[in-house]
Parts: sequence; structure tokens; C-alpha cells
Amino acid sequence: MVSKISEGVEITVETFYQPDYSNPVEQEYMFAYRITIENKNPFPIKLLKRHWHIFDSSGSMKEVEGEGVVGVQPMIQPADRYQYVSGCNLKTEMGSMQGYYIMENMLNKKQFRANIPMFELIAPFKYN
Repeated sequence: MVSKISEGVEITVETFYQPDYSNPVEQEYMFAYRITIENKNPFPIKLLKRHWHIFDSSGSMKEVEGEGVVGVQPMIQPADRYQYVSGCNLKTEMGSMQGYYIMENMLNKKQFRANIPMFELIAPFKYN
């Protein structure tokens, strides 16, 4: 589990290898990640967009961006948190992700960037 605070927003990530959805023979490795976003600011915030850099151990990188997360643009009150689970498939048994969210201060409507810490995606059999 990794965690980072930027712009008053704490982002914590926990990852899980998904063997039932992976097929190593076909170079398909599925991972899930649970993200917790905690608003440590004195004002409510709204998550508008996400931007990811996804790397695998073969050296390839892909960028993914879009509106909100898992189909929603959550509003998070001060001292409150929002949690969601999503997934990523890689062509190798190891990789990493990092990125940022575009958030909006709901009081003054100013947008800011909350950085997501880099986290590793590693199939458990790679630890042996």
C-alpha cells in the first residue's frame, strides 16, 4: 500500500493480482487496485478527471485519461473520503502506474491537480 498527500488530498492505493482473470500463456495479467481519496482541505472538492501513465516491464507505456472515476465525478466533503476499485491489464507480470486527478474546489471553482503516487503491479509468483 502506498500513500501521498498533495494539495490537501491524501491518495492511498492498494493493489491485487487477479489470477482468475489472467492468462499468462497469452501474456494477459489482470490487476485490481483500490484507491481511497481523503479530503484534508477545509472545503469540499469534486473529482473531475483522471490521467494515468501505465508501464509494464517490457518498457511500454500507455496513457489513459477520462472524466471522473468508474463512471462518477464524486464530491468529497472536508475530512471525508471516497473509495473505489478499478483494474488494469498488462502484457507482463510486472508494471506500475502513476498519475493525477483534476479536482475542483467547490467554493471558489478553482481547479487543481492531486498527484497519485506511483504504485507497483506485481504478480505474486514473481516474488519467488
